[in-house]
Amino acid sequence: MTLKNFRTFFNKELEGLYPQTEADTFFFFLIEEYLGFQRIDLTMKPGFEISIEKQELFHESIVRLKNEEPIQYILGYTEFYGLPFKVNTNTLIPRPETEELVEWILSEINKGSEVSILDIGTGTGCIPITLSKYLPKATVSAIDVSDGALKIANENAALNNVSVDFIQKDILKTDELKEYDIIVSNPPYVRNLEKVEIKNNVLENEPHLALFVDDNNPLIFYNKIADLAKKSLTKKGLLFFEINQYLGKETVGMLKEKGFKNIELCKDLFGNDRMIKASL
Repeated sequence: MTLKNFRTFFNKELEGLYPQTEADTFFFFLIEEYLGFQRIDLTMKPGFEISIEKQELFHESIVRLKNEEPIQYILGYTEFYGLPFKVNTNTLIPRPETEELVEWILSEINKGSEVSILDIGTGTGCIPITLSKYLPKATVSAIDVSDGALKIANENAALNNVSVDFIQKDILKTDELKEYDIIVSNPPYVRNLEKVEIKNNVLENEPHLALFVDDNNPLIFYNKIADLAKKSLTKKGLLFFEINQYLGKETVGMLKEKGFKNIELCKDLFGNDRMIKASL
């Protein structure tokens, strides 16, 4: 089958499941992955004959897309802040909003500073790895409870040629931390009542351990991390959170009650309350 004909087949198979623009994006990702082609090749090489072996890979991807599996899991990787990251079902897929959180942190730190940074609930390691990449003199550590996530995070550190100290630890069962200049966390924050807002490709594939919290205690991780940060942040240290867009005021109020100061609540690119910075 030719490249042009296969694109027609691909779009027909996904018709009704995804918008046309999204289906096209999937196709371009897949021809780059399986054929080493760019978008321009669709115009330049429409008659290219796709081998049976490669067609089988495309067909497998179509089946997975029909099951609403994220394209990032199908490819096995994604991009975050311009860097490559491996992903699998043990990790959340890094989001653009988290890139904004990283950008905020980087804007607060001099590139040549010898700061110590801790990321709590690291997943793919996208936050600490990116910070380590752009702050070469920083000492960066990260915590996660999941063995599978830490395996991927270590692979991603090697992939991006940075050094991050990954630690397996349940933060809710942790009584103290070492001293750090920066503590950052994007912990689970989606309440069960908000599941109706979550798309199936996320709900059915991404790890619930990293997503959801009990409706009756949605700030459980923020409370715990704030308590630990009070004891472990240095004098001029900063605490950064990615937060539930519906709980901005509540999270700010909790931090005020614990004695944090200079609290800033920042919106994301979609206009939602998404990030907080605070100091002691």
